[in-house]
Parts: sequence; C-alpha cells; structure tokens
Amino acid sequence: MVAVAVAQLKLGDKIGEDVLTPLGGLLFHKGKVITPKELDILQAFLVPAVVVENSNGDSKSVEGQPAQPTSPSLQPATPLQQEYEKMIEVLRKLFSTYVAGQGMPIMDIRVQLEKLLGYIADYKVLTFAPRMFQERDYLLHNNVTSAMTSYLIAQWVGLPQKDWMQVALAGLLKDIGNVRIDRSILSKPTPLLADELEEMKRHTVLGYQLLKNVAALNEGVKLAALQHHEKVDGTGYPLGIDASQIHPYAKIVCIADIFHAMTLNRGYRKAVSPYLVLEQIQSDAFGKLDPGYVRTFVEKVTQFHNGTVVRLSDDRVGEIVFSDRTHPTRPWVSIDGKIVNLATERQLHIKEVLK
Repeated sequence: MVAVAVAQLKLGDKIGEDVLTPLGGLLFHKGKVITPKELDILQAFLVPAVVVENSNGDSKSVEGQPAQPTSPSLQPATPLQQEYEKMIEVLRKLFSTYVAGQGMPIMDIRVQLEKLLGYIADYKVLTFAPRMFQERDYLLHNNVTSAMTSYLIAQWVGLPQKDWMQVALAGLLKDIGNVRIDRSILSKPTPLLADELEEMKRHTVLGYQLLKNVAALNEGVKLAALQHHEKVDGTGYPLGIDASQIHPYAKIVCIADIFHAMTLNRGYRKAVSPYLVLEQIQSDAFGKLDPGYVRTFVEKVTQFHNGTVVRLSDDRVGEIVFSDRTHPTRPWVSIDGKIVNLATERQLHIKEVLK
C-alpha cells in the first residue's frame, strides 16, 4: 500500500497506522490527528510518508510525487517570518552600505523593525527558527533574533515603554562594528587564533564610533555596541568595567547575544539545545551576567512552553507537562504516558525543541 507523502498531508488527516522513528521508536499512535505540530515533528524525524484514514475510517493511500521530507524553507512564511526575512535583507544592505562609506538609513531600519515587532506576540524565544538559514549569514540572524529577544527582556525587567524600541535597536546594531573587521576573520569556519580574536574584539569600539553621531539613537544603543561583551565582575572587554558602569541596555543585549550565539549554527560549531544554553546562562549569572535580568529571562521563556514537544538527549520524544519554577530548564516530560522529571534525572536533558 502506498502511503501519503508527508508533504501532501492535510491538517485534520487522521493517522491510520502507528508511525515509527527511523530507529524504531513510537512517534505517533494510530488515530492521531494531523495538526501543524504533528507535521513539524514528522519533518524533524525525516518521516517520508504515513498511512491516513478517510472519512469512513478506512486506510487510504494517495499516488503522487516521491515521498520527500519538506524543508522548512519551503513552507509558507507566517507574517512574523515574512517580516523577519525582510529585516535580514535590510540589515544585509546596511552592512553593505557602511562598507561603501555611506550614511546609516536609520529610518528604513526602524520602519522595518517596527513591522517585525508588530508580530512579537507570535515570537517564542525557545522555538523560533529562521526558515532560510545559511551559516555565512550567522551574524545577520544573530542580530535580528537578538533584537526581538532584547525587546522582550526590556519589557520583562520593567524598563519604561519608551526604551523598548531603543533596546531592540541596540540588539540589532550591537555588531555593526564588524563592518570594519577583516572579512576573512568574520567568515573563518574554524575557531579564531589569539591574534584574530583580539582583532574581532575591536568590533565593540568600532561599533560605538560608527553609532556615536547617529542622532536617532539614544546613548544606551551606542553604549550597548561598546559594552555588550562586558561582564558584571569586570572581566569582559573592551574596557573591563563592572556592573556599576555597564548600561542596562548592554546587560540585556549581552544575555540575548549569548543565547542566540549558542542556539544558531556556526561554521565550526553546531547549535546547542536552548535548554542547555539557558542552564549555561544561569551559571554565568554568578559573576558574569546581571543575575536579576537572567532570572527573569529564564522564567519568562520557559513558563510559556507547557505542551511543547521536545526530544531528550536519549532521542525519546515527549511533551512538556509541568515546569517547576525552581528548575525552569528541567521540566517534567510525558513520554508514552510516563512522566520523566528532568530535575531528578540529571543524566538527561532536552536536546531539541521540536514544536
């Protein structure tokens, strides 16, 4: 019997036979109704086809194209994704314009950023992924995602509303100094050598110099470009200042930058589970990051995700059913009717957020 290619499934279709992972694990029971979440999981596991039931409850098959997993980049873009992709192109053009020595099109940047943030309610920090991502565009994606995340953190930590857009601009423009860094260093597919790392660190000072005379940006945006690699214990760069001298914008942007730097693929390192990244950020809160901002960030991004489908480090797939506020990165996960408490089963962790 020929099954229905995953690319041809329709929302509301009911699965006619149990669906297994390539390793033989149970992914879905017979009778499961197809929703966008189920489609994402099938594609994540590269399931080529499934058997579905017709309206009479009989199994049916559909002749069609050879079954191939659908690439996320080929799926229709949501309004958030559409504006995100436009923001990427605006930022790409900005970097090119600055290389040519022209002025900053700040109004174009702000207008598109406002359009993107108009869909911020649809943005979920832990599960958002660009539809179209190429490693050479890592910096562009890091900056745009950092802008969205910084905008949310600014709200969550209680900054006045007048600061929210400026904080988002700080996240977006934090790495503008990289336009003055050697391209061979920016695109190097392996970890940087010591002298290359020192050159890369110059992007903070260069970024401040590029932004300092832009009247439409407040001082916090400019200082965020300079200070977003400073640490509250004084061990950061370029100035080695401590918490009392780091601007609040820079403290926020630093958290967003670290999170997205670790959860996006790079030429020399693959993306890390967002839950493991949150644990690393929690660890860094002791002496490196603002502890209050970190606590708020971790609580907010994890409390919205009961019902999220995740893959554990042992490749089992389950659904988050409870998040303990004392262990926000280690929720309870239901797998085939059994609860796995990650707070006690420390040998396991969430490897991937599927949906």
